[in-house]
Amino acid sequence: MTDHASPAIAPPMDRSPFRQMRERHKVQRIARGLLATSFVVLGLYTVRGFLPSLIWGVIFAIAAWPPYVTIRDRWKFRPGGITLPLLFTTAIALIFLIPMGLFALEAGREAQGVLNWADIARHSGVPVPGWLRRLPAGASAITNWWQQHLQDPEDVSELLHSFNIGRSVRMTQQVGTQVFHRGLLFIFTILTLFFLLKDGDVVTRQCLVVSRRAFGKRGETIAEQIVASIHGTVAGLVLVGLGEGALMGVAYLIAGAQHPFLFGVFTAVAAMIPFCAVIAVTLVALALLVKGTVIAALVIFCLGMAVIFFADHFVRPALIGGSTQMPFLWVLVSILGGVESWSLLGLFIGPAIMSVLHLIWRNWTRDRLQDPTRAEREEIDDLSDPSLG
Repeated sequence: MTDHASPAIAPPMDRSPFRQMRERHKVQRIARGLLATSFVVLGLYTVRGFLPSLIWGVIFAIAAWPPYVTIRDRWKFRPGGITLPLLFTTAIALIFLIPMGLFALEAGREAQGVLNWADIARHSGVPVPGWLRRLPAGASAITNWWQQHLQDPEDVSELLHSFNIGRSVRMTQQVGTQVFHRGLLFIFTILTLFFLLKDGDVVTRQCLVVSRRAFGKRGETIAEQIVASIHGTVAGLVLVGLGEGALMGVAYLIAGAQHPFLFGVFTAVAAMIPFCAVIAVTLVALALLVKGTVIAALVIFCLGMAVIFFADHFVRPALIGGSTQMPFLWVLVSILGGVESWSLLGLFIGPAIMSVLHLIWRNWTRDRLQDPTRAEREEIDDLSDPSLG
């Protein structure tokens, strides 16, 4: 009987080196992630003073990108050139600098007038204005108080000397420091806008690559929602505010109000925040009432309230909510809550955050089998592609 040697059974392969290698790679990935996170935190801490400027520059670039690309493609400007970004940046800067310069000039004139008035009042007193006697109620009481406290030059001198001059000087210094600081931030905002327009294609491509690597294809949907919210906010707040200011500025001019252009600009700026245009319209109406034109004051007040009501309740919700698919309550809460939390920057950050939350809410509450999103359809197509094995 021949003995047949049974085939030798190979011992199981020791996989511990491969397991150790995977664990080592895992530890290295975690270490790289922690290192990158720490440098991101350090970088944000380093530029924390200029973060508002960078965010404003991004907002302006997103808002100006569609017309910028349209003009660049139509007039055959070279991508990455400096001519068109410089023109766009200069135009956007002038939109802010021209009204601010006019306000500064008018404030200087009014300040000189106030100083002249104070000098005359210190020597001659302040006579009772004629419009006080035409008030519908309380005219006699206000007139008596005025005669007792403001008509005598000595009383006016004591009132003016009661103001703390040192405090006024310190306040002036603080205002000058704030103006310098805000001007520096504005310069960095304009520089950020210029470079984002100049290298917008490269920055967009890089952001898409980072988003897909970090969050997959659904991260692109969130980015599109943020961009759409900024476009809708710019149209719903800035453009509607400028329209309200232009309309009311013409009304101020017809009504005979003083400085109708400046009050129109003030109304446009105030109208960018919901319900704040009421303050500007009320001030103009009170100025017309003091001037003695009661009918013009009533017309301006009623017209202003009608314009504000129509813009805040119909136009703005349609523009902002239409681009982000948010209901009116979400739009209103996002704007007011953003302003309260982030000051003026919250006009755009608030709707962007709430639009992403609304997108997440809609994704969580819908039936994914019957109504898949574009990102989910792409993922389903990738899984069903036979070429992927």
